Amino acid sequence: MRSLLYIIAVILIIGWALGVFVYSVGGLIHILLVIAVVAILLRLIGGKSV
Repeated sequence: MRSLLYIIAVILIIGWALGVFVYSVGGLIHILLVIAVVAILLRLIGGKSV
């Protein structure tokens, strides 16, 4: 489950970066960034407790 969460976070960060530099969609990009950061934080917190 942790590796799946990490993969999702990486995909979201890549999507956010592509959106910033290529599409400039605005609000959607920031939502993707927030979701990716939350996913990474959950992975870090979950990884330390196990």
